[in-house]
Amino acid sequence: MGRHSKKNVLAVVFLIGVMYFLNFLLFAQGWIISHPIPNELTFQAERLVSKESWVEQGGYLPLNVSYRVLAGAPSTQQSLKRNFNDAPERVSFRSKQNLDYSFLIHYSASLGRYYLQLEDDVSAAKNFLSTIRRRVAEQEAKKTTWAMLEFSVLGYIGKLYKSAHLPLLARFLFLFYQEMPCDWLMARFRELLTQKEPIIFKPSLFQHMGTFSSFQGTYNRLKDKDFDEVFYTNPSAEVYSDMSTYKKQYPKLAWDREGFFWGRSPENGTYLTAVFTDPAVVTGIFVETGSEGKDLLKSAKVEIGRDVITTEKGEKSCKEFQSVGTLENGRFEKREMDKKYISTSSCLRIKVTAGQKDWVIIKKIRISTKLSTIPHQSKE
Repeated sequence: MGRHSKKNVLAVVFLIGVMYFLNFLLFAQGWIISHPIPNELTFQAERLVSKESWVEQGGYLPLNVSYRVLAGAPSTQQSLKRNFNDAPERVSFRSKQNLDYSFLIHYSASLGRYYLQLEDDVSAAKNFLSTIRRRVAEQEAKKTTWAMLEFSVLGYIGKLYKSAHLPLLARFLFLFYQEMPCDWLMARFRELLTQKEPIIFKPSLFQHMGTFSSFQGTYNRLKDKDFDEVFYTNPSAEVYSDMSTYKKQYPKLAWDREGFFWGRSPENGTYLTAVFTDPAVVTGIFVETGSEGKDLLKSAKVEIGRDVITTEKGEKSCKEFQSVGTLENGRFEKREMDKKYISTSSCLRIKVTAGQKDWVIIKKIRISTKLSTIPHQSKE
């Protein structure tokens, strides 16, 4: 009984297989008849009705696609790669922009030691070239790996590369021109050349001046808030403060223009003091606090001092201070100070005159000086 059952099962399986194969042949022959095939592909039709097995023929089952696609006929429609939910027009614009930059960078590779990427609608700060030279020299002296220095935070403005890297950059933009905008691609390129973090110098040396984008004439409001038309350098100084500092936003960052000082709620009498390396006649002072209307230093006076001393805390300060004014709405500015304060100064101090719960950002401290024509008289 068991033997007969097994034989019956095998017979059914064999019968189903035969029926499937016959139906397949009928389907294949019908497909061939209803779809004329060019001469160069007739050998494929012969193989479909051949008595040889598919294994012996070394072929594959037919695909449900047009023979034009299988033969490699080119598409009659052009496709743009879509990503970031950009419209086709936007993708086309930024792709062409990447290709334009690629050709420009390739052309410029042998023209100099460094390459600075700018646009035609920017304004440059005074002495920007000498400032870039100094910054590059400082960076090279650190003996650290860098691929891109940024002298503006906007888009593809004020980006400096080594010319030795330009052939790689040109090929990189050409290879991935459809993937993303140029300013995103440059960040990936920097990372690939092992510069993990951006190196951004402040204040920015370039400002975007155009109001309309080259893409469909759309209005463009992009502005660099860190741009200063007149680049200045404070005199060399040591900076101290007894305000509680937030993370690494140290007081000297506001003085050296590498960032800003950020302190927790200042108390009455707390200070930020800059002690000059060399005494000088102060001709102007500008202090700006806060950011977008927040973290303003609401009540403080600005003082200049003379006669450097060492305090009990081991800090440097001045023995004598003289008030030159107070902050209003978080700002202080005074010019032509040498007409009234003709003696040399060694310190600048911002002293809090009323405590506040809000934190404080000291964003900018500008000091202009001149050589003294009157000898400095120190007090004993």
